Amino acid sequence: MPPPTPPMIGIVGWKKSGKTTLAERLIAEFTRRGLRVASVKHAHHAFQIDDQNTDSARHRRAGSCQVAIVAATRWAIVTELGKAPEPSLAEVIGRLDPCDLVVVEGYKASPIPKIEARRRAAADQRPLAPTDPHIVAIAADHDVAGGALPVFALDDISSIADFIERTLALRAGGASPHSGAPAAAAR
Repeated sequence: MPPPTPPMIGIVGWKKSGKTTLAERLIAEFTRRGLRVASVKHAHHAFQIDDQNTDSARHRRAGSCQVAIVAATRWAIVTELGKAPEPSLAEVIGRLDPCDLVVVEGYKASPIPKIEARRRAAADQRPLAPTDPHIVAIAADHDVAGGALPVFALDDISSIADFIERTLALRAGGASPHSGAPAAAAR
């Protein structure tokens, strides 16, 4: 039997909307609250995680379809997709270690609960919430009409985290059915 899928919260918005900062601050807040947090960041462009001159990059260029880089403090596996399709969010989540929460940045079209980040400096000002039934709240650096959705100040991390905790019924203390630790009382 596969392990249960951990609770997920998506952070979506247009370029320069504050998604990464919001995700980073929420990860820090939930970690401070004792939750084991994993994250997934979707990139719409090619990215490089090892320098062109590293041994692992040389292995990849030589034709290795996967390269594991292992050190005392962290490890990573780089998989070359070649002509294979990009893995789905579900496939990526299935490869994560057990955790209490996954913070997902991007993946606008995924059917997971999402917070829409809005900033005046965003590349596009069109709201996403009116056409996405999975958006559960809005976080903005300016006044917005949220309709039936709660609206938070983009920098009110504690209130946003409280809302996510209630909405997803997260368990404080880093213990939940998803983390492999004994379940703690719900907060």
